[in-house]
Amino acid sequence: MHNTLRIATFNIHKGFTHFNARFSLHHQRELLRKLHADIIFLQEVQDAHTKHSKQFVSGAHFGKFNAGQMEFLADEVWQDYAYGKNAVYPAGHHGNALLSKFPIISTHNENISAHATEERGMLHSEITVPGWDAPLHAFCVHLGLFAHWRRQQLASVADYIEQHVPPNAPLIIAGDFNDWSARSGQVFAARLHMREVFEHHAGKHARSFPSWLPILRLDRIYVRGFDVKHVEVHSGAHFIKVSDHAILTATLTKL
Repeated sequence: MHNTLRIATFNIHKGFTHFNARFSLHHQRELLRKLHADIIFLQEVQDAHTKHSKQFVSGAHFGKFNAGQMEFLADEVWQDYAYGKNAVYPAGHHGNALLSKFPIISTHNENISAHATEERGMLHSEITVPGWDAPLHAFCVHLGLFAHWRRQQLASVADYIEQHVPPNAPLIIAGDFNDWSARSGQVFAARLHMREVFEHHAGKHARSFPSWLPILRLDRIYVRGFDVKHVEVHSGAHFIKVSDHAILTATLTKL
């Protein structure tokens, strides 16, 4: 029985470093593997892009990447994965993804865009964890850049959860909330009786952006039905070659 879960959230910036300066998907995969996470919440996963597939992945060694960044990152470590397409353009599309060492039994992707110029989504997956009497409900989100859009999007997420997730079911919501003021997140958490793991464990939300010298507190992990055992921000100078967001991890014990 798996009473303890190790989870991570990471905005991979479509596999590039800041300002698209360098392709870094291979570095990202190495970092993610070292975390030994059971479930990973990913944002800005480019699951199809014809130009980038041809430009950066040549030869048989990385041929699997042509199936999409999600499959490449999951490889043989995370047996199950889910993808929710948010933004579509002529060369391909990107969105949220979930990598899981446990079976994903259902997945639903909800469009929560608040404006036509910014396509955002919410990926909901139910995961069967061995020994648990109910599935884990995992939500990966990426919210808008403006506060009034985020408020609307969080209300949409809360509405959906109240309609589709039993109140006693284990629940994790993680991703890039773009919520540096934290006000919207506090209202959201109170409504759903959740707690943000860094705020609960360390007293403040994690600084996660920019990854090499984090200042802004943009990324979040909200939980319900868990005790928070450990939290960590993975950042530093080497992240300038990885992504503009830090990686957040949390070790949780099911109540």
